Amino acid sequence: MSYIFLDESGDLGFNFSKQKTSKYFIISFLFVDKEQKRSTEKIIKKIYQNFSKAELNKHKNCLHCYKEKPGIRIKLLNLLNEKNIKIMAIYLNKSKVYSKLHDEKQVLYNYVTNILLDRIFSKRLVARKETIILIASKRETNKFLNENFKDYLEKQTQNNHNQHIEVKIKTPFEEKCLQVIDFVCWSLFRKYEHGDESYINIIQNKIIEENGLFQ
Repeated sequence: MSYIFLDESGDLGFNFSKQKTSKYFIISFLFVDKEQKRSTEKIIKKIYQNFSKAELNKHKNCLHCYKEKPGIRIKLLNLLNEKNIKIMAIYLNKSKVYSKLHDEKQVLYNYVTNILLDRIFSKRLVARKETIILIASKRETNKFLNENFKDYLEKQTQNNHNQHIEVKIKTPFEEKCLQVIDFVCWSLFRKYEHGDESYINIIQNKIIEENGLFQ
């Protein structure tokens, strides 16, 4: 059994006159098997071990990379670098995205995610007929959009690769590995949005693919 944990950084807004609109949008996968999943979850436990009671109460059992101090980010990424995991990522320079997709944010998100899934099968990272569970960090409160996302990926994978995949949407509180992929995705976003490679360089050797779309 293999697990794929999905998260994104940046936004899919295209009004660049707004101060908080990002130039880039990143989607990343953390790819682990059943044993590695348990090992990766322990990273979060190790981070919590050094927290005071006040820090534990503040975090409420959930780490968010953009809120953390640099020392926490570096420690977590170093712990992740010790694990036998794989990372894949795709980044969008939003200024290059076709204008017809600007108002189709959910379609664009589903499409980009499916491209990463296709790459997993083209690289033969999973055995034929192996059980695959993709767990995405919850980004929508709209039940219809979540179901659409799940149905789209499951059907595309079945139709294009004759492979069953189970897609689940959970919160980082429910699934600790989503907290880990949050640090990965944030580090990639720092690289492209702010030109800061100091964080992603810690785990660079775990990245098996990092490609742009709409170049």
